[in-house]
Amino acid sequence: MQIIRRLESLREALGSFAEAGEAVALVPTMGALHAGHMALVDAARRLAPRVVVSIFVNPKQFGPNEDLARYPRREATDAQMLSDAGVDILWAPEVEEMYPSGFATNVSVAGVSEVLDGAHRPGHFDGVATVVAKLFGQVRPAVALFGEKDFQQLAVVRRMTADLDLGVEIVGVPTQREDDGLALSSRNIYLDEAERARAVTLPRAMGEAKRAIERGDDVATALSAAIATLTRAGFEPDYVTLVHADTLRDPVRGKPARLLAAARLGSTRLIDNIAVEFE
Repeated sequence: MQIIRRLESLREALGSFAEAGEAVALVPTMGALHAGHMALVDAARRLAPRVVVSIFVNPKQFGPNEDLARYPRREATDAQMLSDAGVDILWAPEVEEMYPSGFATNVSVAGVSEVLDGAHRPGHFDGVATVVAKLFGQVRPAVALFGEKDFQQLAVVRRMTADLDLGVEIVGVPTQREDDGLALSSRNIYLDEAERARAVTLPRAMGEAKRAIERGDDVATALSAAIATLTRAGFEPDYVTLVHADTLRDPVRGKPARLLAAARLGSTRLIDNIAVEFE
């Protein structure tokens, strides 16, 4: 596996793939890799002959009071995992390579980026859209893979890619979970032992709400019950809501729906989502 940090070197390596007629699958990450990321890599290897994984902790998607400085960084371990998985290139640019002096462009996706996490983390999805657009321009993949755990991020990337005619197939990969149901996340390492034991309340409360909605109970009552469960467990919920799976706005009966939640436990903010049959 090649570890590349300069754009000129990346283009040279990708050029050899293009000359051989080999399409590229891209897996964008911020590192601190876990089984969820590796599921993306596995899917990528099935979709294209060449796989590029990026590791870049993107400062543009962190707010002023968020965890940029302490976000886990462990490139050596990550690189070994990727090499063992058969990845062709690890693209690991420095901030100065991604955002050189004079960089002045911001990509903003209206609609799907304005609600939920967009409302609670102003500017976050502009940072996501900007860096993903950069990565698509640098790597020029045929396909890019994103985890469904960050469901709103996936919706933002899909909207941007369609609107800008970027020609990249966007594939969502189902959320990977621990045995007790907690969604895998790089931020789970922030949880202490007691918090980790309580964290499972999030997927369990969401599961209860899903079952209530699918049996025809009042949606608002089901969501309120989930919020109450989380609060009793020591969470500070930002939202627990049911939305249309494509627009992230009000759900429509008979259309794909998604239950999304975000809540803080101690200093750690957890997100999760599950599909709901809303008939």
